[in-house]
Amino acid sequence: MKPPLPPGKNFSRKNISLTTGALVEVDCLNPERSLPLVIRPSVKRLDLSSWAAGNADFIEERLLKCGAILFRGFDVKAADEFEGFIKSVSGQPLEYNERSSPRHQVTGNVYTSTDYPANQAIFLHNENSYQHAWPLRLFFYCLIPARQGGETPIADVRRVFQRISPWLRERFERKKVMYVRNFSGEVGLSWRTTFCADSKAEVEEYCLKSGIEFDWNDNDRLRTRQVRPAIARHPRTGEALWFNHATFFHASTLDPAIREGLLASFGEEDLPHNTYYGDGSPIEPEALDELRRAYEEETVTFPWEEKDILMLDNMMVAHGRAPYVGARSVLVGMTNLITSDTRLGKG
Repeated sequence: MKPPLPPGKNFSRKNISLTTGALVEVDCLNPERSLPLVIRPSVKRLDLSSWAAGNADFIEERLLKCGAILFRGFDVKAADEFEGFIKSVSGQPLEYNERSSPRHQVTGNVYTSTDYPANQAIFLHNENSYQHAWPLRLFFYCLIPARQGGETPIADVRRVFQRISPWLRERFERKKVMYVRNFSGEVGLSWRTTFCADSKAEVEEYCLKSGIEFDWNDNDRLRTRQVRPAIARHPRTGEALWFNHATFFHASTLDPAIREGLLASFGEEDLPHNTYYGDGSPIEPEALDELRRAYEEETVTFPWEEKDILMLDNMMVAHGRAPYVGARSVLVGMTNLITSDTRLGKG
């Protein structure tokens, strides 16, 4: 294996092919990595949605190889056109359910990307991998790039899986991951927002259907526990994937100042979210350090350009967010719901 390239490095354009009729160019930002592939128009006023609808098989084939495609240079002017592109290539966007981050709806089922403060980084993760169901396709659209920073780093979790030591992979495969979440209404999302519910009965019904244990405590507080596999196999390719929120949700991955403040206020048992092995035992600090290193060594970062659209295979590729300065507007849409019954392989 070639040594990893440093995260955050920008890569020069390298033309590798032209599709039928020379309507688009297919480039690679990174000559050492397969992602992201870049598709650009080679003729003026090429409508992305129309082209994508007629070339869905081509897009699918490339996405299954590299996991991430960046559509750059197309004149996609607004959120509704972004939604139209999603529908043309991947079907109806999904509603954002069992939420873990604040977003607001822009149009249809197109949302803002995570509404965290600009100075906070968001660690890499696969969208909704802690749930019993998750989107197979993920789309980002850059309306306004940040003046500085604000990239959406990505990492191929097939390669992340290979970087993790066999003993640690075996331990997680055997024990799985337990996700513990607390909904207090003081920090993080409320249970009403998370489950898009107005009553406790609606939450309980959702949890029972989804294999989530729950307890109601004083002052309308809710605690949930769910055990999920740490390793998946892709439903189309059968490849092994490091597909979980074990690192992202663990308290040790938080910014140190935020972590210490939360621990001082709530204690570990009442943190908004935390992770353990599936039997409830703590994940060792050295294991978490190794997992963070594996993600970091596979991270690829590039600056957003206005009107960029990034299409991800959500099971193959994790994403995050870099801190930023200035205005930034990146929208997100999700499609192709996959359930745990679809997941292949052990775990």
